[in-house]
Amino acid sequence: MGLISRARCDRTPAWPRLQALYASAGKNLDLRDAFAADAQRFEAFSQQAPHVFADLSKNRIDQATEQLLLELARECGLEQHRDAMFAGAHINSTEDRAVKHFLLRSPAAPGMSGDLAQVHATLDAMLGYAEEVRADAAITDIVNIGIGGSDLGPQMAVLALAEYAIGGKRFHFVSNVDGEELAEVLARLRPQNTLFLIASKTFTTAETMTNAQSAKSWFEAGGGKDVSRHFAALTSNVSGAKDFGITTTLGFWDWVGGRYSLWSAIGLPIAIAIGAQGFRDFLAGAHAMDEHFREAPLAQNLPVRLGLLDVWYRNFHCFASRSIAPYSSALRRLPAYLQQLEMESNGKRVDAQGQPLPFDTSPVLWGEPGTNGQHAYFQMLHQGTAVVPVEFIAVRKPMSGLKGHHDKLLANVLAQAQALMVGKTDEGGHKNFPGNRPSTFLLLDELSPASLGALLALQEHRVFVSGAIWGINSFDQWGVELGKVLAKDIEPRLKSGDVGGLDASTAGLLQRLR
Repeated sequence: MGLISRARCDRTPAWPRLQALYASAGKNLDLRDAFAADAQRFEAFSQQAPHVFADLSKNRIDQATEQLLLELARECGLEQHRDAMFAGAHINSTEDRAVKHFLLRSPAAPGMSGDLAQVHATLDAMLGYAEEVRADAAITDIVNIGIGGSDLGPQMAVLALAEYAIGGKRFHFVSNVDGEELAEVLARLRPQNTLFLIASKTFTTAETMTNAQSAKSWFEAGGGKDVSRHFAALTSNVSGAKDFGITTTLGFWDWVGGRYSLWSAIGLPIAIAIGAQGFRDFLAGAHAMDEHFREAPLAQNLPVRLGLLDVWYRNFHCFASRSIAPYSSALRRLPAYLQQLEMESNGKRVDAQGQPLPFDTSPVLWGEPGTNGQHAYFQMLHQGTAVVPVEFIAVRKPMSGLKGHHDKLLANVLAQAQALMVGKTDEGGHKNFPGNRPSTFLLLDELSPASLGALLALQEHRVFVSGAIWGINSFDQWGVELGKVLAKDIEPRLKSGDVGGLDASTAGLLQRLR
């Protein structure tokens, strides 16, 4: 299937109309007045999607704006671009690749062939291996060594689904090339009881392979002899893994980007933690959201509504960041995961044709779990000079059995969203809360493999939508590469002291670091 020609947002008829609407009404929209004027506002701006209920009513948007944003989406060819992705078109144009991470969670079909058959063959092999590890009582510690998408997704999901995890096994994640991180983990392990998972598509990632070699040296120095039993590789470089001494390898494909890879063999730590059925439920939840994104009309399509809201805030209100506030300790690594998903995908300054953009793209994502964030940065959210939209994520059913905790947690998340919107008047000024601060509220009935899968797929598709509107390629990450190249040049200079050709600042710092 050939690529669909897309219209960039600022070249559509809807764009100047949105600018005019923002100037006349959107800029000064007050949420308190909007609720007072419309008794049905909550119903109009909330909806149920697979496993996720979303309340968008506390956002600075009205029905006229949302309708015009939907027109913008149609004029930008969002539906065609979405359909091209699901049809396997090479929408990652700069790398000439398809984008088919959704296929990793597609159910098996009778007579399946091609990519789907390969996906399920690999999935069955991965889940079979996961069950072997779960049944091996001698393995008490699993150490995942990866970085970026090979670390953030699996780590986040294993923590999130701890209530579903097998007992008797501990999970550790090492990503930083700083030896302190690996050393701190190894100090608590014994070689004979440890399984290392080396996660690198190419098996050449500098940070990952440095940590892998150090882990292997530690293993052998501690008397470990069977590398093939205590090391497995999640890679496409089977020969590289074999040279390392690894015989168990699970691969994936070039149409799986790193930040979309936790559904693939990279998700092995998740599968070991929650088991084969749990992992299949995780995939099923994501698939349900895929189908919602693919089939729901734009006006009732939650990823579309969220993505368009992101464009409205970034390009019209000029909000530069979004704070992620999961009111669930289990989701404490979700903000870091979403940082990579959105900022690596949409942190681009040129469109898909390489032309400079005259507008901003990805916001900065940041956050901490509630209620911790309330006692750290919420002061700025309530009374600071910058307006920061907040995305609250709550879970209706408690995870722990401790009495009295969950109601307090839910009361706090409801109160914070309310306080941001309603504010408080104080003539003295210091206790004045301006209010009218926007927030989105995402609610899961329970934090389960299926609901987590749906939540993550929702976020993936939301990023796709805003990237499609901006006319960028959301699936490359060339900005990651330059620093890697320069680091290879600088590393030997730290030993030699050669500063030839370096700028004065880098040369001066290098000399002080030797």
